[in-house]
Amino acid sequence: MTQNALLETKNLAEVGENIGLNEGIKLVNAFREANPTATKGYYIGRNILEQIMAQPGCVGINFRKCLTNMNEEHLVYTAVDADGKDILEFSVVTNTGDIARQDAIVADKTIYWDGLNGIIEVLNA
Repeated sequence: MTQNALLETKNLAEVGENIGLNEGIKLVNAFREANPTATKGYYIGRNILEQIMAQPGCVGINFRKCLTNMNEEHLVYTAVDADGKDILEFSVVTNTGDIARQDAIVADKTIYWDGLNGIIEVLNA
């Protein structure tokens, strides 16, 4: 999705598209050549992604770069609603029929990843 198409979309659930292997390799190589000391990538497991997406109103996931206590680059990720706002809490019906607020998932376990060499380091910030 081009930047202009992204700005025009009204449905955040539509953001993202398959660019194919060749274009993906081209983009990754361009970044690595321009930033040889940068973190090459991250790995996040399916289970936490599905848990985030299953939250009421979630249409996507927001990934934010941050720093660990050890000053290492890291990711924190949250659910996003159709208005582009982070889902930080939502309503649930309790066993007694009451409506209560529940904290949404704010996830933080990430693995540094290099597709050529596999897992580099598990971050436990």
